[in-house]
Amino acid sequence: MGISIAAIAQQATIVGTVTDPSGAALPNVNVTVTNLDSNAVKQIQTNASGQFVVPDLNIGHYSVKAELAGFKSSEQKNVVLQVGDRDRIDFQMQVGGVQETVTVEADPVRVQTDSGEQSNVITGQQISQIAVSGRSMYQLAALVPGASSQIGAGGMSSGVVNTPVGGDAGVEFNGMRQNHNIYLLDGGEDDDRGGAGGMSIAPSSDAIAEFRALTSNYSADYGLSSGATMTMVLKSGTNTLHASAWEFNRNDAFDSRNYFNPAPEPVAELRLNTFGFNVGGPVTFGSLYNPDKKKTFFFYNMEWRRLIQGVINNGQPVPLPSTYSGDFGTTVINVPTQAQVAASVLAANCPNAQLPSGIIQGSPFPLNKIPSCMISPNSTSLLNAGIFPAPTTGDQFLGSANAPTNLKEEVARIDHNFSSKFSVFGHFIAEQVSQGFAISQWSNANVPTVGDTFGNPSYSAVFHATYTINPNLLNETSFNYNGNRINIVPTPGAGLSSLALPSDYDGTNSRLFSGPNNLNRIPNIDLNGSTGTKF
Repeated sequence: MGISIAAIAQQATIVGTVTDPSGAALPNVNVTVTNLDSNAVKQIQTNASGQFVVPDLNIGHYSVKAELAGFKSSEQKNVVLQVGDRDRIDFQMQVGGVQETVTVEADPVRVQTDSGEQSNVITGQQISQIAVSGRSMYQLAALVPGASSQIGAGGMSSGVVNTPVGGDAGVEFNGMRQNHNIYLLDGGEDDDRGGAGGMSIAPSSDAIAEFRALTSNYSADYGLSSGATMTMVLKSGTNTLHASAWEFNRNDAFDSRNYFNPAPEPVAELRLNTFGFNVGGPVTFGSLYNPDKKKTFFFYNMEWRRLIQGVINNGQPVPLPSTYSGDFGTTVINVPTQAQVAASVLAANCPNAQLPSGIIQGSPFPLNKIPSCMISPNSTSLLNAGIFPAPTTGDQFLGSANAPTNLKEEVARIDHNFSSKFSVFGHFIAEQVSQGFAISQWSNANVPTVGDTFGNPSYSAVFHATYTINPNLLNETSFNYNGNRINIVPTPGAGLSSLALPSDYDGTNSRLFSGPNNLNRIPNIDLNGSTGTKF
């Protein structure tokens, strides 16, 4: 969880210089910047050097107009601003009446002269149309030149579903590790500091207006990472009402069979549904408030992501239930030697605490059967509870366990213009995430005895205010909050109906760990090894 009183601006900025026909600077020129999408207006005057700066502009389409008595008005139309842009618009005004206007209709290709950064922008239209697995922001980062993608190299939901912490964030830049990257959303940090380079909020693709990856030589304003800085900006409302809805679907029925999983072997179940809606526009109450639709705008996005990721076990040897009583048939089982286990321990539950007749340490058990008094009652209790999944073919366990992931996300953003010099915007995002894992994370288990559910509710809030006091003085205030709460809860896997200790288990004298067992739970048992689980 993190709180900051400063946020890095994701808004765009227009800078420029106004001169007369001789190239001399013109002070006190009125510069008007109009957002063509919302009709919001910002005004400023040039300083004594003829320079002006208009910060905190939403991405979109603009016109920029310069006016001064004794000179023809000069206007640049169709100026396109992208996330994090710092565009230079210079004017050389001609002598004439102010009612005369020199207009440039086309938007010329501008060379970035105010920054030496190496960056790449993916527009909102491209985001909505690019076919990336799981519609993930991490997948967008992997498309940028200089990126080395490790997505899909590990994790139950590798590259499949768009989740924050626990998702697949394996994208590296310029030889740096992924935890050297940082993600920013509306100027606020969107980074899980303990998650090795992942986001704390994984925003919906349909809520993102633009995505920029800064990979090298970027400004010290972005001084929080030594790798790449991914900046995202949420959509804003405009002066007209817009709404949309969507659903994206993946299903194993649509996929061809894996070459290494031939018929009639079962196919892992895959069900991925991403669906939601958004709406945005002006906040107006007719003639009572904001009748010209220039002051207040809203955007709301809600999305659900549902994933069932099946896991096929390719066959692991497991103990046969017939051996639970100690009868191993034709398999030779030796009595532990005195050096391995003392006779008093082996015979603790036998009559008179003596080894049964015919049991000689270091020699095979007669008829390969372990006497019942030499088998721990608690071991029998756990075996009968299903700590080993039953074999499905011979002594092999071949099966699958589903790992469901559910995410619900709400995004709300408000933009408000108090005047041409004072504006604010803010957002609030709430994500409720539950990621399922068929085997407990980081265990490398080879059969699904115990899984877990990774609960991760996450929140993000940004507030940003800009007030232009005069051409030489700007007051900018920002607040950023982002945080999450992680709760990992074990779940029973194949064979286990519950994680509770069996009723016939003696937990008084055979605790593996000290301290209270408030949930009366079986210790987490993970089975692994290249030779199978029965050895």
